Amino acid sequence: MSDVDTAPAAIGLPRAGRRRVLAVLCLTQISSWGILYYAFPVLSVSITRDTGWSAPVITAAFSLGQLATALTGIPVGRVLDRIGPRLVMTAGSVVAVVALLVVAVAPNLWVFYGGWVAAGAGMGAVLYPPAFAALTRWWGTDRVTALMILTLAGGLASTVFAPVTAALDERTGWRGTYLVLGVALAVLTVPAHCAGLRGPWPPAPAPAEPAHADHIGIARSPGFAALVVTLCLAAFVSFAGVFNLVALMQERGFSPSLAALALGLGGAGQVLGRIGYLPLARYTGLTVRTIVVLVALAVTTALLGVVTGVVVLIAVSIGAGLVRGIFTLIQATAITDRWGATHYGRLNGLLSAPVVIVSALAPWAGTVLSAWSGSYAHAYLILAVLGTVAAVFATQTVISSKKVPL
Repeated sequence: MSDVDTAPAAIGLPRAGRRRVLAVLCLTQISSWGILYYAFPVLSVSITRDTGWSAPVITAAFSLGQLATALTGIPVGRVLDRIGPRLVMTAGSVVAVVALLVVAVAPNLWVFYGGWVAAGAGMGAVLYPPAFAALTRWWGTDRVTALMILTLAGGLASTVFAPVTAALDERTGWRGTYLVLGVALAVLTVPAHCAGLRGPWPPAPAPAEPAHADHIGIARSPGFAALVVTLCLAAFVSFAGVFNLVALMQERGFSPSLAALALGLGGAGQVLGRIGYLPLARYTGLTVRTIVVLVALAVTTALLGVVTGVVVLIAVSIGAGLVRGIFTLIQATAITDRWGATHYGRLNGLLSAPVVIVSALAPWAGTVLSAWSGSYAHAYLILAVLGTVAAVFATQTVISSKKVPL
């Protein structure tokens, strides 16, 4: 439950309608994340081998798409606050489908890059931020439960689509795979968003504090700036850590299959973390739980850079995944916990944009850190320091919100 809230438990939709919306978003988040995001790392080797384009060049196209996702999220948030998610997410799905088909048939790098920029714009209208905004408004004070269920479903995206993508690639190549996935995305998300997100879009709940009515003032406040820095640092540590874990373990002499197992078990830890968020939120105040999670992020990252035994490394990897799972919900509720749900869409769009950019750059930056420091182990220790800095900034994120219980 949020510390700042005046919205009733059921807003605009009956219970059955809210459950329908949640079920639809679970389906479309699994499909959208699995096809638009997680398919790329599976297909990247095949793309490079078939086209002759280097891995850094094609990865840059994907990262540029993530930049488009971040920039699209800002106007999308404003529109969501006014009219709701149905039109926005349906249009985003259509754009993403067309973009994916462009990527599949791209005859040269220019078209490939253009396809990924368009795909990124579509992602800005269909991935977590707009889905979070929909559940936050429609589910009211029950939103944390809905957000937890949604992120649990979203966590299955790579589990479902990574093996499917790999199997398709073996049979049809990367172009055929993206064509099939594009059609699947159209079938699974366009009608679901159009038909499943219907219903009256309720007015924004009244702000709990007079100052919370001014979204411009909130966005320019020291507390909001501190929150942006906090989440950017934490996202950097989290994404750099997870994307470089396999390289870290191989540096220690472990086999690629064992390293992949550790990475997969870390994903299972994320699911456990999301399940554990509700009791954590129930028994801790905003400041305490945010700092505890960020300190845990710093500690588990440091341990990954220090421990060497395979069993201990896998255990720490699971623990790091658990922390990342909780962090997803810390981010999803960051706005409502401090300033309520009145301007959630636009404020979350402004907050998510730099976080998405940092997340896109983090895997590459992690490799740069390892080269600069001399090893992946040293890079993880540097990341742990950044996680500690994030925890320090977290203490400043309530400056411009109402007094929040510790």
